[in-house]
Amino acid sequence: MWQHKVGTTRDATPLPLPFNVGMPMLGGSMVTSGGVAFLTATMDNYIRAFDVTTGKELWSDRLPAGGQSTPMTYSEGGKQYIVTAVAGHGRFGTKQGDYVVAYTLP
Repeated sequence: MWQHKVGTTRDATPLPLPFNVGMPMLGGSMVTSGGVAFLTATMDNYIRAFDVTTGKELWSDRLPAGGQSTPMTYSEGGKQYIVTAVAGHGRFGTKQGDYVVAYTLP
């Protein structure tokens, strides 16, 4: 349906220059029943949300380390959450960490 490059050079160069050229990925994506895909697999330290119908990036946030992982979702108390492990990857060269990051959906 759609295809475009995802990821910037911000965390792959000595200077934080965020050229949007697309980056290698290590990890999968997760899609909600509402049609939003979440991705944390790129070499830059971001989580991104995309509309699965149009491919438009809806939202992004900076992670404290490399997020080379596959996000998950769960519901509790009437709210839906997106959670991802943020640990980086030594061979991928991303910043290492020891985090679990969660977001609530509106």
